[in-house]
Amino acid sequence: METIVRELLKAIGEDVHRPGLEKTPERVAEMWRELTSGSACDPYPLLADATFPADTKGMVVCRDIDFVSTCEHHLLPFLGKATVAYLPGDKLVGISKLARVTECFARRLQVQERMGQEILDAMEGALAPRGALVHIEAIHLCMVARGVRLPNARMVTSHMSGLFESEPKWVDLALRGAV
Repeated sequence: METIVRELLKAIGEDVHRPGLEKTPERVAEMWRELTSGSACDPYPLLADATFPADTKGMVVCRDIDFVSTCEHHLLPFLGKATVAYLPGDKLVGISKLARVTECFARRLQVQERMGQEILDAMEGALAPRGALVHIEAIHLCMVARGVRLPNARMVTSHMSGLFESEPKWVDLALRGAV
């Protein structure tokens, strides 16, 4: 990977031996390993290994899960916040696992629409909830730094199942805290 970065720097007219760029290929390679570390992550054990019997039917919500992902179309970051909610069936999961499964899918070359669906599918598969919701709001640097150059445009996606689809009051409660 370092060789490719050196060649890229040369292709854009940079001197790869100047002091500020000497270690850039190594730093970029490490950055890409970190940004795509979710490709090696299996979200199902993250959730399944942390479940316990549900003793409540009340909604579980984790809001403001900060994430950074990488747009697979432009290889630029998109960053934002996710809300992950579910209505337990027979299982609960440790609350930190909702953030971990979000991170697992975010740390891949990704599109926001698929990321939300993947989180929802993982929750459905591991928990069999009465309903689940994944709501994501993000700023995409491919829209900020190039193309339309809209620094304040936010992309919003929502994926839901079960009671979140059939009873909208649950969506309002999860996202706004009021019915």
